[in-house]
Amino acid sequence: MADIERIYTIPLSDARKVPRWKRAECAVRKVRAYLGKHLKTDLDEVKIDKTINEKLWERGSMKPPLKLRVRAVKFEAGGVQAELAPE
Repeated sequence: MADIERIYTIPLSDARKVPRWKRAECAVRKVRAYLGKHLKTDLDEVKIDKTINEKLWERGSMKPPLKLRVRAVKFEAGGVQAELAPE
């Protein structure tokens, strides 16, 4: 089986339902959960690149983006590497 590469637009509007100071932290968890679900892998094996983290925390912990485009690669061993997709 070859490596699988896909681009996802991840909705993060649910992160607005938690208290203000926890929103960016919740958005990181939602990105990891979304990729784990759609690429059928454990959450421990989903590696998020530094660019995604910087984009989520860019406006502080209270205002993460409402959606995020991510390029994800699933390897044969089962791991997933995610990075910010080019615009």
